[in-house]
Formats: sequence, structure tokens, C-alpha cells
Amino acid sequence: MKKKLIIRKKIQNFKKEIYVDGDKSISIRSLLMASQSIGVSRIKNLLYSEDIENTIKSLKKLGIKIIFNKKEWKVYGNGLNGFKYKKNLKIFAGNSGTFARLILGLLIKTPFNIQVTGDKSLSKRDFLRIIKPLQKFGARFESKNGKLPLNIIGSEYIRPINYNEKLGSAQCKSSVMLAALNSPGVTNINAKKSRNHTENFFKFLKIPIKIKRSLKFDKIEIKGERNFNSFNYNIPSDPSSSAFFIVLTLLSKNSSIKIKNVNINDTRTGFIKILNKMGAKIKLSNKKSINGEKIADIYVKSQKSFKGISCPVKYNSNAIDEFLIIFLVAAKAKGVSTFSNLGELNKKESPRLKIGSELLNKIGIKTVLRNESIKIYGNPFIDNLRTIEIKNFLKDHRVFMTSVIAALTFGGKWIISDTDSFKSSFPSFLSIIGNLGYKLEFK
Repeated sequence: MKKKLIIRKKIQNFKKEIYVDGDKSISIRSLLMASQSIGVSRIKNLLYSEDIENTIKSLKKLGIKIIFNKKEWKVYGNGLNGFKYKKNLKIFAGNSGTFARLILGLLIKTPFNIQVTGDKSLSKRDFLRIIKPLQKFGARFESKNGKLPLNIIGSEYIRPINYNEKLGSAQCKSSVMLAALNSPGVTNINAKKSRNHTENFFKFLKIPIKIKRSLKFDKIEIKGERNFNSFNYNIPSDPSSSAFFIVLTLLSKNSSIKIKNVNINDTRTGFIKILNKMGAKIKLSNKKSINGEKIADIYVKSQKSFKGISCPVKYNSNAIDEFLIIFLVAAKAKGVSTFSNLGELNKKESPRLKIGSELLNKIGIKTVLRNESIKIYGNPFIDNLRTIEIKNFLKDHRVFMTSVIAALTFGGKWIISDTDSFKSSFPSFLSIIGNLGYKLEFK
């Protein structure tokens, strides 16, 4: 694909029913769990993005047979610690913080040095947050400033640990949970609320796990060294990917959309609660539960007005990947919106809080950044903007997609760089926009 996307006009009204790609968080976890199971697992609707491609290539390097056959992926698991370790093995995680951190939890028994690397963006992110607890299990690490590339050397004498996860990071929590699978005895985790897909997988696979929930933390107890059988899994659509088309519809005129078979896990739908507080009327129908995950169809239609809010901090962890797109609705809202305690946004693929503020400034929206919080002074009449160029955002897929939605709804001429960035998480993003009737221009 060529380097720049040109958008010269708003999208016309549409009324469509769509599917978005499979859930990225669950896709990565399904492959990792299948690699540790006994037997052949069959996975349908797997997201096939660059992040997932890197996951599959890495698991194959570790001796796991994976093939695609008749609309499903077959993963031939070798049981716990069933990887075939080789000397001087290198694993490339690309842009995926989820895969890079979770695979480390499964490598804690490697007898050889394994190097984990990533792209330029991932190499700027903090890995000390996962190195420290995995060291307690007995693994050893070599890393400069706690960043990629890093080397891990495991131990055959792994021990269970007690771990306090205070960041609200599902990646850190999940990596420790995967390490606990290969540990004798009981690992105890006291985790700040975050996505619970790994817990749901453990329950689905009948891995010994106990969870006691409180308002802010979950106490998780895992009994290790218990093999589990292969499984069949049909992955629901990704709510974070759905959020872009929800906001596109909200900010467009005389439009409606139904997004089918979306994961509505309570730890993933904070953005729906936030948008509804701002005046959206997002509806969920055809609700069901499959393999421990809640699924529904999402229906949304255009809204003429929105109101600024002081966003409750309790929604932060359940909307952390959607704040950029939420900021666009705040830009169109009447009044001031305040979002607080968002320091974790700056630890993503790019410093998203800072870049999100800069994006709003480019379209004439006043913002104030202070103490990991942002105030957005909405303008309901924002329209037909001047020429705007978006570049130098570390190829962050969510910045790219947010910019596209802004261009399609606020008007003006937009020149958006790094047009391959979305392929890491949502490869059908631009084709769905095309299916809504918009002809895209590249140069």
C-alpha cells in the first residue's frame, strides 16, 4: 500500500450491517493456550493481522505445529512446557505488547537463552513491569533499561509466587498466570481490575483457578502443573475495532450500523458506558455467552448532539484502548469533558494521551494536559476543516484509525501517513469503510 491516505470530504449517510475482525486479545490467548494443551485445538474467526502472524511464526519456532484448513486454524499442542527449545533462538513480536509479554510467561523453563525483540514502537515500551515478577519465579533476564530486545533464560526449578499487580495491566497479570501454569504449588495474584480474558480461558479449560472479587482488586489463586486438553473456539468480533465504526456512525449524519457478534465482556465495554453518558444511544441485542465470554450485536445511529462529561475513573481500565476515539466525541460535545488518571495511555504503542491532545489541537479544539489528565473544550459546530496532515505518530494503528474517522466526520482535506499501521490489529478497517460507500484515495 502507498504511503499516504488522502480524505477530501465527509462520508455520506449509510445504513449497514457489518462484521469486524476477530478479537485480538482473545486471538493471541487462544493460540498460546492451544500451544500448551494436549491434542489438536481448532480455532475459528482468528484475527489474522500482523500481530497474530508474528505470534504464529514464533510458536512454530518453538516447535508448535499450526496449520490453516477450511476456515479454521489447527494448533497441535504438546502439553505444558511442550516447547522445543533451541540455542540462540530469536522471537520477533512486531508491534504486539500482548504477545511479547505473555510469551515470556511461557518461557520460564527454557534451558537456553531466548531473545525477544520487537519493532521500533514496541522497543520503546516498558518491560520491567513483567521482568520483575517473572524473576521471582526463577527466570533470569538481560535487558537494557527494561526494554526490548531482552534475553530470557529459564530455570527447571520454578517456584510459585505471590504477586501484587497495581497497574491494572491485563498483560502483566496474564503473563504471571501463564508462568503459574508451569509452577508447582499455588501462585497468588492480587490484581487491579483489568481485562479478564485469561481468567475466562482458565475456567473454560477447567484449569484450577479461584477468583475472589472486590471493588478494585481481584484475588486470583492458581494451582500449577495441571495439564489440560485441546479445545474448539469460535472467536467473537473485537469491541475495540467496533468502537471506530460506532463513533463514525455517531458523528455522521442520518446513518445507522449494526455490528454483529461482538465481544461485550464487562472489562471491554467501558467505552460504551462513556459514550452513552455523552448522549449516544448504543443498544445491545441478541446477547449470549460462549466459552465464558459475553457476545452481542451492537446497534448505533447518528446523534445530533453530545454533552461534555467528567469521566468516572472507574471506566478507565475498561476503555483504555478506546480513549482516542472517545476524544473525537468530546471534541464535538457541548461543554468541557475531563478524563483523569490516563498515564497508562502514554505507555502504549505511542504516547497516546499526548498525541491525542495534539490531534485535537490540529482540528481547532482547545485541550489542557495536566497530571495525566486531559480537558477537552468541545465545539459542536466543528466542520469543514482546513488541510490537516497527520504524521510522526510511531505508526500507532489506533492513531491512524482515529485520524481516518476524524477526517470522515469533521471534513476538510486530510493527509494521513503510515497507511499500513492498522494491519497490526484491524486489517479489514479500510475495506469496511469502502463497503460503507466511501472511495479511498492514496498517493
